[in-house]
Amino acid sequence: MDFTETDEQRALRAAVADLGNRYGYSYFTKQARSGGRLTELWHEAGKLGFIGVNLPEEYGGGGAGLYELSLVLEELAAAGCGLLMMVVSPAICGTIIARFGTPEQKRHWLPRLASGSSIMAFGITEPDAGSNSHKLTTVATRDGDTWVLNGRKIYISGVDEAEAVLIVGRSADAKTGKLRPALFVVPTGTPGFTCRPLEMDIVAPEKQYLLFLDDVRLPADALVGEEGAALLQLFAGLNPERIMAAAMAVGSGRYALGKAVGYAREREVWDVPIGAHQGVAHPLAQVKIELELARLMMHKAATLYDAGDDMAAGEAANMAKYAAAEASIKAVDQAVQTLGGSSMTAEFGLAAMLASVRTTRIAPVSREMILNFVAQHSLGLPKSY
Repeated sequence: MDFTETDEQRALRAAVADLGNRYGYSYFTKQARSGGRLTELWHEAGKLGFIGVNLPEEYGGGGAGLYELSLVLEELAAAGCGLLMMVVSPAICGTIIARFGTPEQKRHWLPRLASGSSIMAFGITEPDAGSNSHKLTTVATRDGDTWVLNGRKIYISGVDEAEAVLIVGRSADAKTGKLRPALFVVPTGTPGFTCRPLEMDIVAPEKQYLLFLDDVRLPADALVGEEGAALLQLFAGLNPERIMAAAMAVGSGRYALGKAVGYAREREVWDVPIGAHQGVAHPLAQVKIELELARLMMHKAATLYDAGDDMAAGEAANMAKYAAAEASIKAVDQAVQTLGGSSMTAEFGLAAMLASVRTTRIAPVSREMILNFVAQHSLGLPKSY
């Protein structure tokens, strides 16, 4: 691995940071508290080529990789205005369609996902099947040349912004009758597709939804890739999800650390800045170290993924997500401790982050499931679940 970023990657970081700083945390929270969306930021990022930087050039993307896409999200989050739908639309859905979609699916969806003119949500979690994707009850049944989809999904981000949802269901094997994973693109206007917003207790512009799929009839070409290979196709999208979640967490941690360091330099008690005291400085230094370690694992995971090593990337992506979640939670908590009562004010924008970064420990995959993965696949221990 080369730990030195290219001139192009450094220029991309600088350009994204400039965009993020023009919007910032005040824009993010204003939109979130008013029930608005991050539409202006999303569209400008799309026009600048940031949203689809990982998608193929022939379809209007940047032709780069997941490394560059994670870089974009990290820098936006570090400016206080991370775009959650980047985890979903270009990273999960765009990647799956680019790798496994039909030529027509690629021509129809990738240019729109790359430009940001269209958003695709991702539907996997169900009320009774969270981490266990083998127990999904959303079923697709063949009916001549069409598919009929029935099921429920929960905690699906950004459905109100999306033109379609990439639904993870199961279909019956023609020979055995056993249910196997299958992926379908479902336009949100399809008859039988309805959604209901979930009332959440965190400050975020992206809304969460419960989906109802009642006899949703889809054409044959709604199926993405092959039925039998859908599990492999699914994880080809979930590894980018974990890497992008790590990028969001690292960026959020950087934002919180920056606020804490700035305050510690300026706030004086007994005629010296509080940052001169080791009781303040050492915890912040520790946060810096842990964020950098998480960032390195994130870069390793993205590099392995871009090199086509899905197995190694899966291990690194899970580790990166774990490390980034823990580091970001610690960063925000220590920033709150450094600022004291000031951290609770809107001026510094830290109190609302306590809940949002805490979600990184449970989503998009829980800390415990990552530990299960590492214990079983990295250490060779017996399966525990």
